[in-house]
Amino acid sequence: MLLGATAERAVGGAKLPIPGTERIAGGWHGFCGHYFTTGSCRGPFRLPRVDRQGKPLRPTDGRPVDDAGRLINDQGQPVDEAGNRLGPIGQYAPAGPRTRICEDGVRGRHGHKDAVMQGSWYRCCNGQIRKLWDCCSASPRRINGDASLKGYCYGNRRVFCVVYVETGIPC
Repeated sequence: MLLGATAERAVGGAKLPIPGTERIAGGWHGFCGHYFTTGSCRGPFRLPRVDRQGKPLRPTDGRPVDDAGRLINDQGQPVDEAGNRLGPIGQYAPAGPRTRICEDGVRGRHGHKDAVMQGSWYRCCNGQIRKLWDCCSASPRRINGDASLKGYCYGNRRVFCVVYVETGIPC
């Protein structure tokens, strides 16, 4: 059986897969609703859950997070589980960026200036409809290093990585 290369990053001299690009049995990348050969777009968590604008959410409960994975309030300030502002005594931690995983993250991390959310499909996961969304660019390679997929994106773009949205609609 022939398997494609996995995208890697160097950490302390060792090569580790980019989070979300790890292969599961048979060379597939998967989470509920997505079992295919394209890896997840990089975000603060292994699972690439986003809101309707493509900004990161905590996969376990859908609460908004900044790019570092910290919970945030409506003003974008880091908070704890109870919603209290974070920081040492007498000072608050500064707000961090909260960027769109595809349009901003793929453009910034991988240099794909044309990255945009395009093709999508729907699956039933944990009793609700999940929207899976392709992050498309002109890159001939996907995030996991394999040849990118044609036919799911518009124009000359191809699938680079994937994210998902929980719709809250029962299935």
